Amino acid sequence: MAVLAAVTGGALSAPAAAERETPPGHVEFPTHCLPPQEAGLPPADGPTTARLTVDHPAPQVGDTVTVTYQVAATPAVNPAGGELPADALTATGRILLSGAQAGEVTVVGARRGAPVPAGALLPAVTMTGTFTVTAPGETTLAPGAYTLHTSHPLDLDTVCTPGTAAPVSERLTATPLPTANLRSVFLAAAHGKPGDKVRVTAAGFTPGATVTVAGRAGAAQTADRVTGTADELGAVLAELPVTDGATTAVVAYEGAAWSSAQGSGPAAYTVIDATPPLPPPSLPSGAQKLTATVEPGALGMAQTGEDIALGAVPYGAGGAAPGRIGTVTVTDARGGPAGWSLIGKVTDFTGPGGVRIPGAPLSWTPSCTAAAGSPSACTPGSAGAVGPEGAVLASTPDAPLVGGTFTVDASVTLQVPPYTPPGAYAAVLTLTLS
Repeated sequence: MAVLAAVTGGALSAPAAAERETPPGHVEFPTHCLPPQEAGLPPADGPTTARLTVDHPAPQVGDTVTVTYQVAATPAVNPAGGELPADALTATGRILLSGAQAGEVTVVGARRGAPVPAGALLPAVTMTGTFTVTAPGETTLAPGAYTLHTSHPLDLDTVCTPGTAAPVSERLTATPLPTANLRSVFLAAAHGKPGDKVRVTAAGFTPGATVTVAGRAGAAQTADRVTGTADELGAVLAELPVTDGATTAVVAYEGAAWSSAQGSGPAAYTVIDATPPLPPPSLPSGAQKLTATVEPGALGMAQTGEDIALGAVPYGAGGAAPGRIGTVTVTDARGGPAGWSLIGKVTDFTGPGGVRIPGAPLSWTPSCTAAAGSPSACTPGSAGAVGPEGAVLASTPDAPLVGGTFTVDASVTLQVPPYTPPGAYAAVLTLTLS
């Protein structure tokens, strides 16, 4: 496990607009626009045509979503006494969230636009803002009130409020963050003779649940099987007699069958038949029978260093914070048919005041080298995101005879979003060998 750090009565209405159909993707709602008192104009009532869009319609909880509020047509008129020059109009607005997540999002538009004649309708404006997804499920977005600010010859605000609730203009469906499988299984021995009992400790299960401890051979379950009841801490202690010579691993699970998402393991186990072969029917005079046994060892790893310091990125620009994990040496001396996998999982990066940089932007490029004479070939994991659900750093395949010494390394990169608050951010990268 390594810690990663990155630095880091009669009111006049607006001029009537020509009849038009609502453009695709847009919604229309009645609006009451109140000009500034200094303009001496009556309120303007009429339809607003607007559109909302999001950059990420299927985010995960914790993701940041950028939303755009485009007012394509408004009943508001130029409040200035004469022509409004170019780039004298800005806008702010609100977007209303409901459904899985309720609240408001503030959006702001840049100063821009062509000149507007005196008394003419104000032109289209575009506003953007961001919000953090806090709940899984469908969230709907509807346009809310908006303010049109003109800066010539005075700073004047025209406030436009929906006359009724504006219709939903956009939707997004958020998924919850992946839940890490914290179940585990540990063996007191990695090998034994046919019929030997191996002490098994399984943890992370539902207290009081019936837990099955079983042997496996690749994707299939073998005949070796016992059950136990998880204690108040979710742990099970069991002794599994291993009589099936096909068993190459041990797993534990609740329910009818094992799965990698809900069960624990597999933990490698090798059945060693040390019974010497039968001697010839007779030996010549002076001959003696010689026997020798090669006992298997264990599967283990060692890693150089502890913490990983990533490069700094500038505030505003954001960018890639590079680094490298401590080199991992995997030793496989089991001598059986089971390969191994080295998996990495990373938490979110947390900084000052609890600000998070989601862990998903952390990516790596693994490498793996087998030492000379190693029976197994080492395959590096794919380059890409690590994340809390885990990714393969390196592995070796199942084979009639496996083993060897392997050097595993990886360069890592954290993509820091622009305008991430300055400060030091830390996460935990956990490597698991099985």
